[in-house]
Amino acid sequence: MAADRTTGVPDQAHPSGPGLRPHDGDPTGFVGRDHAALLRATGPDYFGWLDHVRPAAGCAHPVRLAGEVATVDKATGQLLASVATADLPDGEIYKPCGNRRHAVCPSCAHTYQRDAYQLVRAGLVGGKGIPPTVAAHPAVFVTLTAPSFGPVHTRRTDQHGNPIPCRPRRQAAHCPHDQPTACHRTHTEDDPTLGVPLCLDCYDHHAQVVWNTTAPELWRRTTIALNRHLRARARTLGIAWVEQVTDTGRVRRVPPIKLSFGKVAEMQRRGVVHYHAIVRLDGIDPFDPAAVIPPPAGFGVDDLAAAVTHAVNTVGFTTAPHPVQPAGWRIGWGEQVDTRPVNADGDITDGKVAGYLAKYATKSTEATGHVSRRLDGDTIDLYADEQGTHPERLIDACWTLGQHRDWQRLRRWAHMLGFGGHFLTKSRRYSVTFRLLRNARVIWRRTETGHEHPEQAEETTLIVGLLSYAGSGWRTTGDALLANTAAALARERQQIAREEIATAA
Repeated sequence: MAADRTTGVPDQAHPSGPGLRPHDGDPTGFVGRDHAALLRATGPDYFGWLDHVRPAAGCAHPVRLAGEVATVDKATGQLLASVATADLPDGEIYKPCGNRRHAVCPSCAHTYQRDAYQLVRAGLVGGKGIPPTVAAHPAVFVTLTAPSFGPVHTRRTDQHGNPIPCRPRRQAAHCPHDQPTACHRTHTEDDPTLGVPLCLDCYDHHAQVVWNTTAPELWRRTTIALNRHLRARARTLGIAWVEQVTDTGRVRRVPPIKLSFGKVAEMQRRGVVHYHAIVRLDGIDPFDPAAVIPPPAGFGVDDLAAAVTHAVNTVGFTTAPHPVQPAGWRIGWGEQVDTRPVNADGDITDGKVAGYLAKYATKSTEATGHVSRRLDGDTIDLYADEQGTHPERLIDACWTLGQHRDWQRLRRWAHMLGFGGHFLTKSRRYSVTFRLLRNARVIWRRTETGHEHPEQAEETTLIVGLLSYAGSGWRTTGDALLANTAAALARERQQIAREEIATAA
């Protein structure tokens, strides 16, 4: 089909067609954003298109799917309805990318953050299927950090919260690489030197990336040590173990208490992860293993805090040997460990803790100044340098150590500075799942018009998608502009409505 050279759009083309063509007046080879937006906005089906893309309107890189969506009766298997994407605007379905990283997609990260808040808070006060009695369970907020791998620039404050010099020394001294070992500057919060080693050559980059990749295993061993310490405490208190009936009818004796947790990994500016966790103490129901009940009388917050302190001080292990470190690396927690009880009227409330963890659940390596996707042999040279910046040396350490067949995991997660764990995890009993929250949101979207009851729609029908991947991202920058503007206006109206409801209450 020939293209109109004045508009760059195929003859008889429409913004809902296969896309826009290059034209001579655009140095980039594509129709300008404003022109593409005008073509879309003046089309006869603009509002239909806007309603069609609304689920992904704020997404930076929506996934486009093509195919057919069928509605089936669960009881009989009868096909109730069928919709082909070819009959929809653009001939595709737009789905949010769902990326949790704020630096990649702010809209999807905001949704993930709100879900994370609800997930964490439900484990502290109940709701979403969690009994409200969990509010009375002993719970502590724990911060676990990594050990030091060398001195870095940091922001220090005195007991009154006033900033003080970074690393003052009375006498000037230099490291073997002739770099000063002192820093008399008072760093601001946005100082780019924060987290940077005083001497890059003295800093143990290899040990840090190994610690990052083994941090999930260190946490697993810590939870085991916590459970063992609490079981010993139960024996000291004379609390008998519970006889529990399994699904097969077999009776087994189990400990009277069980730990539940939700935790978030935060990447510090120096490029190492540390954990923020909610640790909750539950009891065991002899007749329902999945039930969440209070722990036996005699267990309190002090017992839980003591168990955390004991586990942190005793847990540690040595990694497998590596040609660079034949004896292996010793893995353990750092000296900075903070354990605080969670209560309804203190400094550490359920709302503050949930908001704190949800905020860090959308962060990644941005604090270090490094952001990239997974690296391979073609892209590693763009980000790794043995004599480069601190993040570049960390990435180079991952790639160098990952040459060994038993340490290839470091290469896989070089873009994450060696850390390959999930940024938000929880135990099974702690709270609900992200999937449950997402399903509830999907049901609400399908029934928000009020013509259909959510429970009835979920129980009687099944939505089957026979879809295939068609592409990622918006078709044109004009589409992205219009969709994101509509999403921003919708969020603004929702915020105004919330404020008016709060004011009226």
